[in-house]
Formats: sequence, structure tokens, C-alpha cells
Amino acid sequence: MRALRDRLRLVYGRPQAPPHRRPLDELVLTVLSQSTSDRNRDVAFLRLRERFAAVDADLPLATEWPAVRDAPVEEVEAAIRPGGISKVKSERIQAILRALPDPPSLDHLADLDVERARTQLCALPGVGRKTAACVLLFSFGMRDVPVDTHVSRVGTRLGLFRPGAPFAELHDDMLAFCPPGQELELHVNLLRHGRRTCTAQRPRCGECALRRMCPWARANAVA
Repeated sequence: MRALRDRLRLVYGRPQAPPHRRPLDELVLTVLSQSTSDRNRDVAFLRLRERFAAVDADLPLATEWPAVRDAPVEEVEAAIRPGGISKVKSERIQAILRALPDPPSLDHLADLDVERARTQLCALPGVGRKTAACVLLFSFGMRDVPVDTHVSRVGTRLGLFRPGAPFAELHDDMLAFCPPGQELELHVNLLRHGRRTCTAQRPRCGECALRRMCPWARANAVA
């Protein structure tokens, strides 16, 4: 894993993202990110903030999560439409907000250990291991590693994961493999590699920095 980390680091650098401590924002962002690009996700989130913003004494523009929760679902759907599958996502966001205390907050997760925080997140409607890991890692810097389709594909081709393994197993394995403190770097750089080089169709193995350590490339006789 350290050799893998170092080779990815040469290509993509060392990503930095200090914990932002806005777990509910991160959870909504992760819901919006499903089956769309980062740009469309960000546009949808910005539109949601603008549509349900209110003046606050400390923050000039603050999302009113209770207003999002209580609004007609059609209004939430219209706000996030640039993010795609807005009907499903709007219903999921409202279901999550309704499952939280009033006013909706996840700030208490900072006081829990990773396992308890993950369990509470995964108890929310439509929240799985990947979404929970995003919230814990990016909000609080907790030791968890999100495994999305890109990380899963790259890791399986490298022989890190059992082919066809469920995502719960992939997350457990990734966490076991990952050197402590390298969770964010490995997640981000494996994701970048899956998007740019180790794509689902026609992977660019000829220019891959990981080619010599990749069983998939050897099995497929990639030069």
C-alpha cells in the first residue's frame, strides 16, 4: 500500500483537505454527488443553499435545513435539478432531515468514535458505508476510507479486493490496508486514477504508473 501510495503521489500529488466540520453539508453533498459530475453536484448544492437561505447574525448566508425539510418536495427537486435524478435525491434529503432531531444537525458525531458515528449515519434513510465514510473523513478527519465505483474498480484490478465483493467488505478491506493518516490521500488519488487512467471501458494501461504492480494488466497481456 505504501508503494501504491508513493506511485500515485508522483502522478497526482498529495491532496490536502482539512476537516471542515460541517457534517450535514457533507452528507447532502454526497447524496447530490450520486450519478453525476462534481460540477453538477456543486451547482445543485449552491442552488439549494440559495433557495433556502436566510440571514443569520453570524453568517450572512446560511442554509435553513428545517426549511429544506419542511418545504414541498417539488421545491427541493427544482432547486437540485442540475444534479440529476432530482426526484429521488430530493426525497432522500428530506427523509434524512426528518430522521434527525430538530433542528437537524450531525455535529454530535465529532464526540463519538468512528464505529459509533458510522452506525448512526448508516441508520439514516439511504445512507450506506460510502456516504458515511465521506462524512466522517471530510468533516472530522476520522479514520475511514470511502470506496466508490472508481476506488473499487482500481482496487479490484490491483488485487486488493476480492472480485465481486460487496461494498461493506471493500470498505473493511480498504480500512485494514490503509496506513493510518493516509485515508484521504489514498481515497482521492485512487478516485483520480479511476477517472483519468483506469477507466471502466478502455483503460489506458500503456501510460499507467501502476502497470507493473497490476495483476489485471498482466492477465490481459497489456504491454
